[in-house]
Amino acid sequence: MRSQVSKGAVFLVVGLVFIGWLINTPSGLLGKADAVGYAVCHRIDVRSFHLGERPLPLCARCSGMYLAAILSIVYQARAGSRRSGMPGRSAMAVFGLFVFAFGLDGINSYLSLFPGAPTLYQPQNWLRLLTGTGMGLAMAGVLIPVFNQTAWRQPVPRAVFPRAASLLPLLALAGVMNILVLTENPLLLYPLALISAVGVLLLLALVYSMVWMLLLKKENLHSTLAQMIMFLVAGFGTAVLQIALMDAARLLLTGTWDGFHLG
Repeated sequence: MRSQVSKGAVFLVVGLVFIGWLINTPSGLLGKADAVGYAVCHRIDVRSFHLGERPLPLCARCSGMYLAAILSIVYQARAGSRRSGMPGRSAMAVFGLFVFAFGLDGINSYLSLFPGAPTLYQPQNWLRLLTGTGMGLAMAGVLIPVFNQTAWRQPVPRAVFPRAASLLPLLALAGVMNILVLTENPLLLYPLALISAVGVLLLLALVYSMVWMLLLKKENLHSTLAQMIMFLVAGFGTAVLQIALMDAARLLLTGTWDGFHLG
């Protein structure tokens, strides 16, 4: 009985937080996606791909990162939902290169904001998309094994990416995904824009779900997804709360839901 009351309280609180966020953010699906991006991304117009004249909810780099993270999560789930082995050394080396490229391109892009500052090359949105994609693959490639190690009673110790070569199918899929984004076809960009916003929520929700399991000492106790539903819901609620607070702070400082403007 007490457990049912606790679950009910979690669902109620999360529901209220989510409804409050929905009410106080721009209308429409793209408006909600914009509000998610608003919390984590600068959303500078010229550094974003566009759906018609409307910038996507996330800049080119963040779009690549969160779309790739979603792609990797789905790929790993299909390979084996409980695989908890960390990527092998060669796969981790590839991820390390992706992180390095992300940082290098990010610094180079940042320096280009300042007239006269030295840069290695002219920043381009396709490079932002590409390096963001690599970062998203690296993030999800490490996060999912850690989540499986934390959540499941009997995780499978095998790795989805035991060696660099095992990344090739995922890299091919990521390449196709990037080509779809680069077309800037509205029929393709609309669902991709929504998926990228879901990627933000999903990554945060998984991290916070683990945090709640560890705080309440309930790790490695679950045999099914249904058994961990309270932690997944709590993680989602915490993710929405973080986004809501960051939205509120940025809106208070800027007075607009638009992205940052250059010049």
